[in-house]
Amino acid sequence: MYTTYIATTPERLWQALTEPAFTERYWGVAFESDWTTGAPLVWKQGGARMSDPEQVVLVSDPYRQLAYTWHTFTEQWARAVDIAEEVRAELAVERRSTVTFDLEPQGRQVKLTVTQDFDPEGILHGMCSQGWPPILSSLKTLLETGEPLPAN
Repeated sequence: MYTTYIATTPERLWQALTEPAFTERYWGVAFESDWTTGAPLVWKQGGARMSDPEQVVLVSDPYRQLAYTWHTFTEQWARAVDIAEEVRAELAVERRSTVTFDLEPQGRQVKLTVTQDFDPEGILHGMCSQGWPPILSSLKTLLETGEPLPAN
């Protein structure tokens, strides 16, 4: 679970979580979805395009809560983001993870809480523990300054 406070509106934060032009800037990932509950979610990263019948929007309550299942770990994705095949194969057998974004207005800022549900003993846990802090920092910086943090 990660929490940050962003000087923005719930509407602008929702836009940053759902519009490909935004997510690509701070995360390097673009999503295709109509963002309704049950809708398919296509994950695009590094030239790889992942879709799967189990990759869906779980909750879509605009400006309050968004939840979806995590992407499918394909060979194309692993090549695109330079993940070894052995690591990808281990990820592929873990139970599918979910991520939830809770947005709470707090005056002129929004409290964003991100919760990811996964096997704490799995490889994904370690990867996400390293991934969420820079992603959320870049999201906050983009919304507050107009530019994301520089990529490493």
